[in-house]
Amino acid sequence: MREPLNDVSSAPPPPQALLERLKDYGQEDAFALWDELSPDERQLLVKEIESLDLSRIDRIIRCSLRSHGLPTAAIEPVPESSVSSVEERTLEDRERWWKMGLKAIYEGKLAVLLLSGGQGTRLGSSDPKGCFNIGLPSGKSLFQLQAERILCVQRLAAQATTEGSTAALQIHWYIMTSPFTDEATRKFFESHKFFGLEADQVTFFQQGTIPCVSKDGRFIMETPYGVAKAPDGNGGVYSALKSSRLLEDMATRGIKYVDCYGVDNALVRVADPTFLGYFIDKGVSAAAKVVRKAYPQEKVGVFVRRGKGGPLTVVEYSEMDSSLASAINQETGRLRFCWSNVCLHMFTLDFLNQVANGLEKDSIYHLAEKKIPSIHGHTMGLKLEQFIFDAFPYAPSTALFEVLREEEFAPVKNANGSNFDTPDSARLLVLRLHTRWVVAAGGFLTHSVPLYATGVEVSPLCSYVGENLEAICRGRTFHAPCEITF
Repeated sequence: MREPLNDVSSAPPPPQALLERLKDYGQEDAFALWDELSPDERQLLVKEIESLDLSRIDRIIRCSLRSHGLPTAAIEPVPESSVSSVEERTLEDRERWWKMGLKAIYEGKLAVLLLSGGQGTRLGSSDPKGCFNIGLPSGKSLFQLQAERILCVQRLAAQATTEGSTAALQIHWYIMTSPFTDEATRKFFESHKFFGLEADQVTFFQQGTIPCVSKDGRFIMETPYGVAKAPDGNGGVYSALKSSRLLEDMATRGIKYVDCYGVDNALVRVADPTFLGYFIDKGVSAAAKVVRKAYPQEKVGVFVRRGKGGPLTVVEYSEMDSSLASAINQETGRLRFCWSNVCLHMFTLDFLNQVANGLEKDSIYHLAEKKIPSIHGHTMGLKLEQFIFDAFPYAPSTALFEVLREEEFAPVKNANGSNFDTPDSARLLVLRLHTRWVVAAGGFLTHSVPLYATGVEVSPLCSYVGENLEAICRGRTFHAPCEITF
């Protein structure tokens, strides 16, 4: 407990109007230690409370607490008609979608939206996750790999026009940071000269934060003059796009489609022309790349249909009954609920506007019970967050596009030494894929350690999905590990 100030009796009372507003929402305890604060601390507390949209926060708290624990509609497997599986896609389909996607990109209709609010805490780093170097021969960070894939797609789209143009075109990159990563992310990009991109084709914006609350919905005070707050989840991207007027910015730029993904996937195909072409061809509002669930207990969310004939949505592994997770489709021999969500999404801009308005109106957030730093030490409380997949129930039509893990999903979530999703495991996935590209293009490898532990890295500036490597690789021998560039 803080020692009270000597002149407590002369302390001015809290601003009456602000105190009354707090009482309206049952949050007057935020001023409980007012008399013990210094003048500067009182000023900080007043500024803190004034910065909060109390009516919005109250609505979110009430709606979220009320909906928590309510029974939800039964789930059904995703209809086969909603999924494009790898085995059913023809070469003709893939080539047609690739060309459709490149055409739309050349016409400036695609933007890329990166969810990058997290720090690399579990990786043993306080830097933004995108700054992390997973140990590839090039030493490139996740941010650099993604930026160079954008550069490569820009070049491919220009070359694919009927005129064979090499004119400059830009895919605009919107990067969502958080209060904890924003400054470091901006500085990282500036210090690396935006990895070859133009500075004006990259827009940074911050996701919001929301107060942490007790189980009865009261603010938890982190300090006597500050409310404990936490980021509002990667689903906060929708309200952040709306409040920062970036949806209007996209419309002004002529953008029709938005490719959205998470930063911690070392194999993400940023601005994938094939996925975009498929999306346009299907004429849906939302789509997601999915991978088959590896085994029943795998800790991944899966797409389901909520209710009879209801919308597609995602159920987290922790929310699914074990008997359902293990259920087998007797016709296929596969898991009935097998389509894993890996945060690779495509939306129309019109749909993003709809979602931003719908989520804000409904004001339902997921509640996570966590230890929250408070004036009483760490105390159990609730963090409120939305998830990127909360958009899908609002979609009038959704399509799923199966991809192969070994080609498009190399998550970087845990420090080396963990059992899965480490920098080491992601690096091996990248090197093995690129090695297959080089061998398919007629190249040869030598290596001083077992092949399973090494391989070659193909620069994204050199090839996007293994194309155009014959001239570089045919008949050449590469000593692994190394990076192949122009």
